[in-house]
Amino acid sequence: GVVTLEMDQEFEDMDSDGRWQNLYIEIRNQSHECPFKIAKYPENRYRNRYRDVNPFDHSRVKLGSTENDYINASLVVMEEAQRRYILTQGPLKNTCSHFWMMIWEQRTKAIIMLNRVMEKGAEKCAQYWPTATEQDMAFRDTGFLVTLLSEDVKSYYTTRVLQLQNVHTGEKREIYHFHYTTWPDFGVPDSPASFLNFLFKVRESTSLGADHGPAVVHCSAGIGRSGTFSLVDTCLVLMDKRKDPSSVDIKSILLDMRKYRMGLIQTPDQLRFSYLAVLEGAKYIMGDSSVQVTRRTCPPASFMFSSQMFWTQGHLG
Repeated sequence: GVVTLEMDQEFEDMDSDGRWQNLYIEIRNQSHECPFKIAKYPENRYRNRYRDVNPFDHSRVKLGSTENDYINASLVVMEEAQRRYILTQGPLKNTCSHFWMMIWEQRTKAIIMLNRVMEKGAEKCAQYWPTATEQDMAFRDTGFLVTLLSEDVKSYYTTRVLQLQNVHTGEKREIYHFHYTTWPDFGVPDSPASFLNFLFKVRESTSLGADHGPAVVHCSAGIGRSGTFSLVDTCLVLMDKRKDPSSVDIKSILLDMRKYRMGLIQTPDQLRFSYLAVLEGAKYIMGDSSVQVTRRTCPPASFMFSSQMFWTQGHLG
């Protein structure tokens, strides 16, 4: 318990000195910008949701069988953790067919969606999968058919099983759709508990493992909430692997991830939440759930919960 208590103390100090803003600015200043020429080609303009969020040329995912191989998606490779994620924007109406083609070509097993289609009255993502009422969706220009096989709605996330069929070959694959429905844009989840619960649900499906293609993680821009999810997952893998949580430097791992996609984690608050979720997840991984989380006075009450309460519910809920 000593290690996590030290980490707890460090977190407390960050809070009481209000140092998250500074750490966030430091990370932004130390991030290495790579070229993104292809994203700026005039013919790709309408394939980008946001003008200022572009995949780097060196790590962009290329579409195989179309004359234009561009999609706003980046392959993030975390070598030591043996994790590969594709971070991408929420598909646009005109890029849904490219999105499914990428999933097929990359042999992806799971899509992790961290936003809602509509947020604050604006469309943040196209409805790229079929709802219960329509049963299937055809993407004729790339030759894919998507069918909803099942849907399990929980209070803060929904799990779906989709069938993706390549119309040209007739081959069918099952894809998991893990949809976190309660995470506000530019904000943080209600508690690390619900977020970790979701993360472990995704992990349990084995779709993040090396025996599948990279999992596709998206929110609206594919940098804020998507960056948070990937960072927390990678840090927890490394803590488990090294058996020494304090050797995992969250800041340097985030800087490493930012070499593959710009702007990962968009606010000091998301940065703070990532640290908090890693801290809580570490207690579980280290079998340290007897340590109660210190009541943190500065942040909102939603952060206050005991890890004991969370883990006795089991992480399958």
